[in-house]
Amino acid sequence: MSVAEPRRIVLFRHAKADWPQVNDHERPLAERGRKDAPVAGRKLADSGISFDLALCSTATRTRETWKLAVHEFPHRPRTVYEERIYEASPGELIAVLNETPDDAQNVVLIGHNPGVQGLAEVLSGSADAGARERMSRRGFPAAAFAVLSFTGSWKSLEPGAATLVDYWAPSE
Repeated sequence: MSVAEPRRIVLFRHAKADWPQVNDHERPLAERGRKDAPVAGRKLADSGISFDLALCSTATRTRETWKLAVHEFPHRPRTVYEERIYEASPGELIAVLNETPDDAQNVVLIGHNPGVQGLAEVLSGSADAGARERMSRRGFPAAAFAVLSFTGSWKSLEPGAATLVDYWAPSE
């Protein structure tokens, strides 16, 4: 794969989590999250993006979201569970993405807010007007995802380097 070909990053926020008496990292999905995660997975599968790599937070709710969503995909990408995604800032998430091997063209990152929304905003130097409007209006609710495109190596990914090309969030 050439670094001149566009790469895609999907920033996927975990589905709705429950609030049982456990530490934050161990919070499971709520019933609504268990319903929304496969719907988001189907929307991603319908996008036609063939993912080479999934980078998923180690938190219970992100792992459960990914397990339910990826079941909808025609093929399962290689998945790396990355501790640094949990509670990460946009800058920390860029550092994780900068380590992606250049043979990966399309990557999905399953993480948490405010980092995921912040990363979508920081990376998108330009945007499809409809996608930007939908993301501005909806924010980044549970199970939402943003699709960004950029050209270059993963090491060159930096603020403003990508274009927001799509955004989706489950209906309320």
